[in-house]
Amino acid sequence: MFGDTITAERRILGLVAVLLGQFMLVLDATVVNVALPAMQRDLELSPGQLTWITSSYMIAFGGLLLLFGRLGDELGRRRIFVIGITAFTLASIACGFAPGALSLIVARFIQGIGAAAASSVILAIIAIEFPRPADRAKAMSGYMFVSVSGGSLGLFVGGLLTQVLSWHWIFWINVPVGALSLWLVSRHLRADDRGARDGTRPPIDVIGAVLVTGAAMLAIYAVVEAGHRSWAAPAVRIASASAIVLGVLFFVAESQREHPLLPLRMLRIRSLVITSVIRGFMVMGLYGVFFLATLDMAGSLHFGPLRVGLAFLPQTLTVAALSLGGSAWLVQRFGAARVLVAGLAMVAIAVGGMAMLAVDAPYFPLRAGAHVLLGLGFGMSFLPLLTIAMADVPAADAGLGSAIVNLSLQLAAAVDIAVLVTAAQFRTRVLVAAGEPLADATVHGYRFAYIVALVGAMISLTIAATLLTTRPRAEVAERSIV
Repeated sequence: MFGDTITAERRILGLVAVLLGQFMLVLDATVVNVALPAMQRDLELSPGQLTWITSSYMIAFGGLLLLFGRLGDELGRRRIFVIGITAFTLASIACGFAPGALSLIVARFIQGIGAAAASSVILAIIAIEFPRPADRAKAMSGYMFVSVSGGSLGLFVGGLLTQVLSWHWIFWINVPVGALSLWLVSRHLRADDRGARDGTRPPIDVIGAVLVTGAAMLAIYAVVEAGHRSWAAPAVRIASASAIVLGVLFFVAESQREHPLLPLRMLRIRSLVITSVIRGFMVMGLYGVFFLATLDMAGSLHFGPLRVGLAFLPQTLTVAALSLGGSAWLVQRFGAARVLVAGLAMVAIAVGGMAMLAVDAPYFPLRAGAHVLLGLGFGMSFLPLLTIAMADVPAADAGLGSAIVNLSLQLAAAVDIAVLVTAAQFRTRVLVAAGEPLADATVHGYRFAYIVALVGAMISLTIAATLLTTRPRAEVAERSIV
């Protein structure tokens, strides 16, 4: 991993260290959703304060990914990972002890900073430290498993901890995981701050960092607010316009700098750009299911937090089964692009099936079957997306490539959730105005949002089928990763 003298045991334990960090970050992304009602009752939070418990984390996370990705390339990826996991773990302690809304929102913002630092370099560490294609495919399978299954497992863990203990424990559970990850990193990952040792470290692009961080944070703030107010609200319009202006200034500044934060050559890496777009539309189905199905089953089936978490287990177990080697074998046998297209087709079918459910449809067999199909679809899609995305990224830019992959995921999550919430609320208001009972109208609103998520899944499928399976370069990338 770091040279010829590194043992297989050290490489495996190093991988476990970064995957533990990734698992903790992904788990936290969904575990909070289940506990929000308990937090609201305990801390007497207003709806606006409740929203910012999630939004503050999302703004910090998405806004700082690109900056930390480049800092990882320049200052050392292990160093940035340690900083991120440490900040996230300490902020988790503060979240658990938060006495009120302001302290909890601030602690969640710091959690987002730590999450951005750690997650921005994880893919880079895997891609660089596992140069052999076969080893990298196995390592990426582990990353895929914790990234996809961690979200659904978070719903189960959140429901269990909240129902059996209290909401405070959804944050405190991060402490032993973070401590173990840091201990393994200290013993099994060597520092990679070569620039600091030989004096070749380039200057940090402060102007670019300020511009892109401000643009990303304002953009995420705009879409988060749009989901709860209106796309025409003054705060949304001002934030959106400011984000566009800062974005334009960022690209102008980057084109004129010798050592830019985002080298424009990265945007010419076709596989990285296309897979980022595909991922952005695909996660509309992923986060749509996490968000909408939780509310749907609570409203139509009257599931409590624990039963909601259990309902996602078929999806988690299916992803786990594919991560044990099934996805890697499929990619090796059929090629990354073909496996990706098949997986996205399954996602579209499953989301479409959920959109067609009756209001009182039981969990078995249709909902359970949809979760299994979603597990197959996402389990088959994430590994090809990751491997194709990183296949053509130069080693020196691996941290930035990793950050772009994560940024496409986080920005898409913010936009997708805002769009889905707006669609569900719009449909509910229309049905209530037409005389339908509020409970039924709310569930039908979720169904309409599923249709919107289906459109996103179909767009990702179309792009993958037309742009990744018909170009020789895509085939070259496929052969280079298997």
